[in-house]
Amino acid sequence: MENVTGRDSEKATLMKIERSGEPELVVVYGRRRVGKTYLVRNVFQKQMAFDLSGIHNASLEQQLENFSAALAKVMGSLPLANPTGWMQAFNMLENYLTPLIKKQRKVIFFDEFPWLSTARSGFMQAFESFWNTWASRQNNLVVVICGSSAAWMIQKVINNRGGLHNRVTSRIRLLPFTLSETEAFLKYRKINLDRHQVLQLYMAMGGIPQYLKEVGPGESAMQAIDRTCFTKDGLLRDEFKNLFHSLFDDAGYHIAVVRALAKKGSGLTRNEIIEACKLTSGGGATKILDELTESGFITPYIPFGRTAKDSIYKLTDEYANFYVKFIENSRFSGPGTWARYSTSTGTSWKSWSGTAFESICMKHILQLKKALGIEGVHTEISAWRYRSQRDEQGAQIDLLIDRQDSCINICEIKFSTNTYDISKSYAKDLENKLSVFRERTLTRKTLFLTMITTNGVKNIQNFAGLVHNEVTVNELFK
Repeated sequence: MENVTGRDSEKATLMKIERSGEPELVVVYGRRRVGKTYLVRNVFQKQMAFDLSGIHNASLEQQLENFSAALAKVMGSLPLANPTGWMQAFNMLENYLTPLIKKQRKVIFFDEFPWLSTARSGFMQAFESFWNTWASRQNNLVVVICGSSAAWMIQKVINNRGGLHNRVTSRIRLLPFTLSETEAFLKYRKINLDRHQVLQLYMAMGGIPQYLKEVGPGESAMQAIDRTCFTKDGLLRDEFKNLFHSLFDDAGYHIAVVRALAKKGSGLTRNEIIEACKLTSGGGATKILDELTESGFITPYIPFGRTAKDSIYKLTDEYANFYVKFIENSRFSGPGTWARYSTSTGTSWKSWSGTAFESICMKHILQLKKALGIEGVHTEISAWRYRSQRDEQGAQIDLLIDRQDSCINICEIKFSTNTYDISKSYAKDLENKLSVFRERTLTRKTLFLTMITTNGVKNIQNFAGLVHNEVTVNELFK
C-alpha cells in the first residue's frame, strides 16, 4: 500500500473489512475530489478483482459497453460482447468471480455508483439481485460502492427501502483533510510552507486533496491561488459549475442557495433561504438543503436553547465560498490578481477572511477542545444571535461550546495577519455580548470568553478579567 496521508480511521476500517472473512457491502461517500477513489484503490490494490467507474450522463448502452471493457481487461481476454442489460452483466461478473473467490478474498469496486443507475436502466434492481442472491453468500467477497453524490448514496443505498434495505455492512463518509492532514499532505509532496501559508491555501481550497495537488514546489500560497483560480487554464477557475452539475440533477437551485449563503457569513434560517432563493416552502426546499448538507457544502447549526427547526445554515465549503466571492465575477484575471485582492483595503477580502477562518474553526472543534483542556468533557456546539428590539442592543455569537460541567465557552474568532489588538470599544462590545447572552438565555452556567485568533492577542493581559482563554491557529494543526 502506498502512502495515504491521514485517513487513519478510514484505512483501519477498510483493512478490518478485508480481514473479516465475511461478505461485505461497503459504502464510501463524500464530496467530489476528496480522495474516495484513491483511498479504496490504494488500500485494496492487491485484492482488487474488478473495478468499474460510472460515466456521467452516459446512456445505458454506453455504460454496458464500459462494463464489458472493464471485465475484459481484468480477465485478460479479447473484447467481450456487450451484455444486453444489467442482469446479464452481473451474471457475467458472477461467472468471472466464482473461481477467484474459491482461492482467496477479493474486492470488486463500483465507482461513481449513482452515474451507473441511469433512468429506466434497471441497474439498481440488477445490483440488488446480484447482492441478495449471490454476493451476500460469498465469504471471500467485498463489494465496495462509491459516489460523490452523498445525498443520493444515503437515500438510494444506505436508507434503501427495497432490496438493499439493511444490507450495507459498513459506511464511510470521507471528509476533507483537516489542517494537520493538509500540512502533512503538502510535506509529503515536498511542498514546504509555513502554517500561515497553509492556512491561506485552506481558506481558498479547503482540505480537498485534488485541489492541493495543484500547489507546486517553490510556490507561495498567493502564487498557487493566483495560478489555479485566476488564469485561463487554472483548475479552480471553472470547477464550480462542473462540480455542482455533476452532483445534482437540477443544480441551479443548489447554486442559488450557495450564492445566498456566501453573501451572509452569519448564516440564514430555512425560511430566509426560501425567501432569498424563491424556493417552494415544501419538500423541494428540504431536499435541496439536505442534499447540500450531505454533500458537505453547507452545515446547519442549532442556535443555543433552540431546536432543529430553528437551524442556521452556513456555507462551509471553502472553495465554493471563495469562488462566489472572488472568481465568479472577478474584474481581474491573470497573474497578480489574488495579490491585488488580498492586499487591498476593501471590505470584501476582510469579510471573506473572517468568515473563512470562522468556518475552519468550526470544523476543528476537537482541536479546540484539546487546546482548552476539555477534550474529555461532553459538549454541544451551537451558534446564537439576538436581534435588537427598539432601543435594545443585539448580539451575535458564532461559536458556543456548551459544556456538561456547567460552563460555556463564548468564542470570538478573529482573523488577522498580525497579532490581534483588543481596542477599548471592542472590549465594550464583548462585555455587552456576554451581558445580552446571559439576559436573553437566562443561563446560570459560567461563561468563559475565549479568543481564537491566527497569531494571538497582543494586549490580552490588559483584559484578564474579560478574556479567559486564548487559542491560536497553531492549536488547530494538532
